[in-house]
Amino acid sequence: MRAVVYTESGDCSVLELVEREAAEPGPGEVRVRIVRAGVNPTDWKFRAGGMGELAFPEIVPGQDGAGVIDAVGPDVTDLAVGDRVWTMLAQHTRPGGTAQEQVVLPVGHVTVLPDSASYDVGAALGVPAVTAHRALTTSEDGPDRLVPGALGGQTVLVAGGAGAVGNAAIQLARWAGATVISTVSSPAKAALATAAGAHHTVDYREVDVVEAVRAIAPGGVDIVVEVAPAQNLRLDVQVIRPRGTIAIYANNGGDEVSLSVRETFSTNARFQWVLLYTVGHDALRAAAEDITAALVDGAFGVGEEHGLPVHHFPLEQTAAAHAAVEDGAVGKVLLDVTAD
Repeated sequence: MRAVVYTESGDCSVLELVEREAAEPGPGEVRVRIVRAGVNPTDWKFRAGGMGELAFPEIVPGQDGAGVIDAVGPDVTDLAVGDRVWTMLAQHTRPGGTAQEQVVLPVGHVTVLPDSASYDVGAALGVPAVTAHRALTTSEDGPDRLVPGALGGQTVLVAGGAGAVGNAAIQLARWAGATVISTVSSPAKAALATAAGAHHTVDYREVDVVEAVRAIAPGGVDIVVEVAPAQNLRLDVQVIRPRGTIAIYANNGGDEVSLSVRETFSTNARFQWVLLYTVGHDALRAAAEDITAALVDGAFGVGEEHGLPVHHFPLEQTAAAHAAVEDGAVGKVLLDVTAD
């Protein structure tokens, strides 16, 4: 089988396409023939050394993918050969990610993909959708699971609604019944956020965001899904309602924040940090089940019509795919790994 590997940190040039034997699944594991693999910012950050030293001598990048189970290990009862599935955290604690034709994974990181969902959709879930689910389900006065109506009566502010996590947060919040506001940086990105399901968009380059958000939600928003806390956290504090949640999942725009203690604690709001690698098994399973339910309901999709343009690269051009994500491609970058 073909696999993309790297053995040292660096730019895209460290990625190499190799041939190797497919591994066999052990107890509690399945092997998935990957049809599509998703590329996320964490993939190039790991490769570039931004997450510390390499955890293994050789690494296959890629947390997310979708494909078909072609082998099962002992003690596996809930999955079978031939099942269409989507994956999460394939590279977490393992050297082998989804940028290869066959990958062995523990069953807890594999979820059945509904027949109605394409492999493109399946490969775009993982990091973005599970992150979004976590951001939407940790509030004091909110639900810990998402179903239609779970966020009814609540208002969610999504920063950067044209990004992959922002797009997923909009789609899931809308499916769960929230009123969704998204900040954007251009009319084109406003159109993408609207296609994803946002009820309102606010161009932060053109208007006063606090004034615009408060006009929509006079009492404040219940949840903020935040991608750029260094730039936005003081703004978030001004629009959050009492006991609301500001869920922070990235550090776009800088690593340091400064807040007024008095202004902040008077909100009674919580800051929820979101990093999938340590959220725990129960949170990952809950997200997988709820996201799959949204797929069954036809409430989650990819492509321009869902606010998330898709960019395809063949497996042998994984370096170019990494570069596209690193350069800020708008939409979702996918690898075409094997035939549908």
